[in-house]
Amino acid sequence: MDYLGTDFYCDIALREETALKKEYESEQVLAFHHTKPHWPVHIVVIPKRHISSFTTLSSEDAQILAELIEVIKTIAKRVEMKHGAARILTNLGEYQDSKHLHFHISSGSSLR
Repeated sequence: MDYLGTDFYCDIALREETALKKEYESEQVLAFHHTKPHWPVHIVVIPKRHISSFTTLSSEDAQILAELIEVIKTIAKRVEMKHGAARILTNLGEYQDSKHLHFHISSGSSLR
């Protein structure tokens, strides 16, 4: 599927318009394996409520951010234990293809 919009997470992932291999799900947070991975291990963690970017977080987002951080920590620790290393990444501005706050947890060399 080629997606040409600006918010894959609201438009596709959260509407379950594509199959997702989920790692975690709650009322506020979803973590799943990237649909077009850049690394052998590539998990995305998102808030279910639309937040544009890391730099647009507000004090109203404190509870969601706390859960996001806990989920990222738990999954990254699991990836690190299994694969010996993990990285956590978020993008901003022009680097952010999907204009919805999201974090990548990955391990391994680039597939591209």
